[in-house]
Amino acid sequence: MYERIYPYKNFRYQLEMEGINVGGFSEVTGFDAAYDVIEYREGNMPATPMKMPGLIKYGNVTLKKGVTNSTELFQWLKSGLEGAPTRKTVTLTLLDEAGAPAAAWRIIEAWPAKYNAPDFNASGSEVAVESLELAHEGMDRVQWN
Repeated sequence: MYERIYPYKNFRYQLEMEGINVGGFSEVTGFDAAYDVIEYREGNMPATPMKMPGLIKYGNVTLKKGVTNSTELFQWLKSGLEGAPTRKTVTLTLLDEAGAPAAAWRIIEAWPAKYNAPDFNASGSEVAVESLELAHEGMDRVQWN
């Protein structure tokens, strides 16, 4: 008999830095990796160039959350502005319907590259959202069974 397997939903997750849960975020984007493609052709080769893998590039990860009294993210950025940035391992864990870990993405040697304070509008009614963009040097995916 065919067993139907549903994909996980994207709204239940937790974020950890160096193994410490750092709270909820409304949005986490930018987990990607890609090779530069090098095309090469010599005069006696077929008309189609060969393609070789070049450097691997990782996209910056952006964390967004509503502003609270916590200044932890801003302090991480500020420590880098006053000296060398502190690099950390950051793990985003996707949770299943029961709240158990289903899959995780780990970003390696992450450091704050950009901080955005919220926009303010006296006639608005939205949540004030701050964001932190993380540069990093690699990513890994973990899956639980």
